[in-house]
Amino acid sequence: MVQVVVPNVLAAQAQGRRRFDVEAETVGDALRALPVADLIFNERGVLVEHLRVYVDATDHREHGGLQAPTAGAREIRVVAMVSGG
Repeated sequence: MVQVVVPNVLAAQAQGRRRFDVEAETVGDALRALPVADLIFNERGVLVEHLRVYVDATDHREHGGLQAPTAGAREIRVVAMVSGG
């Protein structure tokens, strides 16, 4: 079991919940198990570009990407990036 934490902007679409305990073999499976998965992935199943994912405070890409196993992980955190001009 791993805890997935989503930003407020996604929690608003999940009845205000920010934390979810999920059972999943990979980081991608954990994210797809969320009720807001359709806001995390685009229509091609790719992580939307304005989100970053961290596994135990380290960028998920350093762990092997969405295919990285969740075994041993305590937290997966989804972070919404802010941009502007």
